Amino acid sequence: MYPEISFFGLYAPALLICAPVAYALASAVRLSLGFAGLYRFVWSRGLFNAAVFVCLLAVTLHYFSGASL
Repeated sequence: MYPEISFFGLYAPALLICAPVAYALASAVRLSLGFAGLYRFVWSRGLFNAAVFVCLLAVTLHYFSGASL
């Protein structure tokens, strides 16, 4: 279970804060892969983009929750 994050004194679930951050990072990755032409090596763009978002969401949740490795 992920803890709450204090955002300007308002406690919010970590997922509520981390999902837009992960979406912005995934959009940046998607644009950079498109400009670099690396999508030609990907079988399904939608599936790949969803997997990148889930991976980035896990990383941001881990970062914002303060968990240690």
